Amino acid sequence: MSEKRKGPARPVLTSPWVIDTRELGRRPGSSRPVHRTAQADYAIGLEGVIAVPAGADVDLDVLLESVVEGVLVSGVAAAPLAGECSRCLDPITDEVEVDITELFAYPLSATVETTDEDEVSRLVDDLIDLEPVVRDAVVLALPHVPLCSPDCAGLCTECGGKWAELGPNHRHETIDPRWAALQERFQQDDG
Repeated sequence: MSEKRKGPARPVLTSPWVIDTRELGRRPGSSRPVHRTAQADYAIGLEGVIAVPAGADVDLDVLLESVVEGVLVSGVAAAPLAGECSRCLDPITDEVEVDITELFAYPLSATVETTDEDEVSRLVDDLIDLEPVVRDAVVLALPHVPLCSPDCAGLCTECGGKWAELGPNHRHETIDPRWAALQERFQQDDG
């Protein structure tokens, strides 16, 4: 019994992430701009830390170019971000804009024949799915330590208050534990 090699799953044409390249043709040098908005089906990034929220609109502005090996997609994707500051835990809202450059190889091209399935993106029935490409680019562009501002002072380790609200004169009295019993004795005498 022979095993039939499975190729990538066929993208769903009704998805805003999927682009049909049949209009472009397979003539190297032809190109077509594509502008559209797609919704993030799930959070892209680390939800609760920093991510494109699920349901957020992702603006795609790309150029499809027919090349010998497939279709080269280049352009920009932009989306809103939501998360929290890693120092003071305040909510953060921002935007991320990523550059995209990806070759989607034709099924019978030399690129497909000489590379593993997960090394190069592929056209499936002349369709391109941009969601994995955008997801990977956004995740790589997100800050590892999101901050509400570059000079965020964070929280006081003693009381948990925000240093920005407490001010520079905020202090906590610290008593050497060896003298704590003596301090309690003086407080009792005062009362």
